[in-house]
Amino acid sequence: MRNTDRITAALLLACAVAFSAAALKYYKWWGADGPGPAFMPFWLGLVMAALALMMLVRSLREKYTGDAWLPRGEGLRHMLVVLGASAAFVALLKVTGMIFGTALFLAGLLRYLGRHRWQVCAAVALGAAGFNWLVFARWLRVPLPEGMLWIF
Repeated sequence: MRNTDRITAALLLACAVAFSAAALKYYKWWGADGPGPAFMPFWLGLVMAALALMMLVRSLREKYTGDAWLPRGEGLRHMLVVLGASAAFVALLKVTGMIFGTALFLAGLLRYLGRHRWQVCAAVALGAAGFNWLVFARWLRVPLPEGMLWIF
C-alpha cells in the first residue's frame, strides 16, 4: 500500500497547508480579547500537516507490498457502515439535534462495529455528547443545532 499511502499523504499534506494558509489569510489571528478565529484552524492545519508528513515518510521507508485501494470483506462492510451512519447523522441532524444525534451515532457504531455491551455504548455516547455540550454549548457558546426533538 506504499503508493496509496504516498498519494493520500501528499493530498492530505497539500490540504493541510492550504487550510492553515487560508485561516491566516481570511481570518484574524489575535484580537484585543485573545485568540481570533484563525487561531484554532491554523494549529489544526499544522497538526494535520505533521501527521500527513509522518505518513509520507513512513510510506517512503516501508517495503512495497502491493496496492489495495479498497478494503475487502469485513473491512469493506465496516467502511460502508461508517459512511452510511455518517450520512444518516448529517441527514437527521435537523431532527435529532447535535448532542442527541452525536450520542445516537456513537452508540450505534460502538454497538454494531465494536460489539460492546449496551451499558458501555450508552456510557461512552452520553459521556462524549455531554463533553461536547459542555465545551461547545456552555463554554464556547456555539449555537448547536437543536433539532425537532428539542433535547439540546
